[in-house]
Amino acid sequence: MLDLCVTIKGVSFLLQTGLGFLGNTLVLLAYTQVVCSECRLQPVDIILCHLAFVDLILLLTRCVPQTMTVFGLRDLLNDPGCKVVIYTYRIARALSVCITCMLSVFQAVTIAPAGGPCLSRLKARLPRLIVPTIAGLWLFNMAVCFAAPLFSIAPRNGTVPAFTLNLGFCHVDFRDRLSYKINGVIVSTRDFVFVGLMLWSSGYILLLLHRHSRQVRSIRRSSQGGGAETRAANTVITLVVLYVVFFGIDNIIWIYMLTVDNVSPVVADMKIFFSSCYACLSPFFIISSNKKVKSKLVCVAADQEPPSVDTQDSNDKM
Repeated sequence: MLDLCVTIKGVSFLLQTGLGFLGNTLVLLAYTQVVCSECRLQPVDIILCHLAFVDLILLLTRCVPQTMTVFGLRDLLNDPGCKVVIYTYRIARALSVCITCMLSVFQAVTIAPAGGPCLSRLKARLPRLIVPTIAGLWLFNMAVCFAAPLFSIAPRNGTVPAFTLNLGFCHVDFRDRLSYKINGVIVSTRDFVFVGLMLWSSGYILLLLHRHSRQVRSIRRSSQGGGAETRAANTVITLVVLYVVFFGIDNIIWIYMLTVDNVSPVVADMKIFFSSCYACLSPFFIISSNKKVKSKLVCVAADQEPPSVDTQDSNDKM
């Protein structure tokens, strides 16, 4: 029975890692093709591209070592390696929620009706603020996550001490209850603030789409740009709903972990799995709903197809 549970857990992490790696790599490949052909990316494309990048980092720093550990590989990392991997993962996880929030806010401002000179100036400046905002989010989360490497160590032989998160490939030893609680409160507060802003902006998008449904349909019939904005808004709503579902499950488990001194490895594995589901599934929603990404992937696939027999025969005759 134990072997069956280990096998199911290992296969689950392996599938999650493989699908997530494939999906995010395809999104990045598609946007590479866009840059090569158009020499620039639209603001929303920059955000989606960066979301795929940080989700890929998240999967590589959490799911890959977790999968290797489940299948019996031990002593993967030493203390410095654990500090680097855990710190990188914490930053990538934080950026995933921040950039999804940024995408929602950007789309809300983009489709908002003109309400005065301030909003008009903000809309005009918005594309130029994308890269500085992303850079600021990197710096902010690097500062917030600074404590992660201080508590990260390679697994030790023997029992896992209290107030320690046993990740299998690494331990996060907070040493005492106060450090354990403070870390949990800081991380949870940051996440809830960004998720709250994400929900507010997404609710505003839904309100606009509902209130102006007739106008939106007329815009879609008369202008390609309006249809593109509506499709982008629907993509944002889908990504936000997807994130909130897995965020809720992840934080229910996290709150439970904060209430106990010794966390079961099974509970830690569940948290890792659900916290990585968004990074695994979101690129496929981007591919299915983004015509630009889909068209570039179709072009790449068509270029890789071998020539047909009829084409080869005609070339031989020539």
